[in-house]
Amino acid sequence: MENRSHALIAGFFTIGLVVATILIAVWFGRDKIQRVPYEIATKMSVAGLNLQAAVRYKGIKVGNVTNLKFSNDTPGLIVIRIEVAPDTPITQSTFATLSYQGVTGIAFVQLDDDGSYPVAVAAKGQELPRIPLKPGLMQNLEQRGTAIMVQVEELTRRLNTMLDPEKQKTIASAIDNINQAAIKWQQLPEKLEPTLAKLPAVADQAQHTLNSFKVLSDNASTLSNNLNGLVTTIQGPDGPIVKLTQSVDQISNGLSYDTLPKVTAFTTDARTTFRNINRAVDKINDRPQSLLFGSPPVVPGPGEPGFAAPKQ
Repeated sequence: MENRSHALIAGFFTIGLVVATILIAVWFGRDKIQRVPYEIATKMSVAGLNLQAAVRYKGIKVGNVTNLKFSNDTPGLIVIRIEVAPDTPITQSTFATLSYQGVTGIAFVQLDDDGSYPVAVAAKGQELPRIPLKPGLMQNLEQRGTAIMVQVEELTRRLNTMLDPEKQKTIASAIDNINQAAIKWQQLPEKLEPTLAKLPAVADQAQHTLNSFKVLSDNASTLSNNLNGLVTTIQGPDGPIVKLTQSVDQISNGLSYDTLPKVTAFTTDARTTFRNINRAVDKINDRPQSLLFGSPPVVPGPGEPGFAAPKQ
């Protein structure tokens, strides 16, 4: 009976010691920091996120996840309650993402800030301030993976279409054409070899032609210089053109002031002589006897001796 009493007392003592140890551990491990609550609302998957999951700001642990629940107002909306240290710089440009620790797959909330709106977040009435949740690396990979799978499916469909028997014949024909073109391309150097052998001679001839053109250009330059000198000499103050112009001016002045007046007087005399000859010819035609008997006497005019007035 006494042994049982000792065993019962030892059991109670052990239980009391365990309870005291737990209470002491809870007392010393208790977080005495007054944390600030925030909410994160999202419709994305939060797989791997649990209560008491860490909350990190730019990699530094600043709090924990204290609650996970669905919104009563919006179906499918997940509300994540977090509590962070009061000195955490939460602003209106702060956003949250889900990150994962190593290969364990345990998720934690990663807070970051792009600095676009550095104003502190304020609560609206009794509602807690909310921080937007953006897709993290895994969410982006999931979305990109879905898009890649769609593209792979489309590529597979096109490959299946390409590998259709009719398309296979077309591809085989194209490959055969490429093979024939490669064979002809291999034969091309043999056909070009005679032409390539003549290239040095052609290059020498081209060089000789260039030298001839250079000599011709030099001669043309010399001829041009000579022609320029000749033109300068001809057009000079004592040049042939000036002397010819002076001679023409002298001849023109001589004709104008000496020869032309004489020619004009000679022409006038000749005209008068021809007029007299015409009158004499007319008289002879009218009175041929005047050649033998002479011209009849001139009838006196009024006021002259022997004038007689005609009878009325």
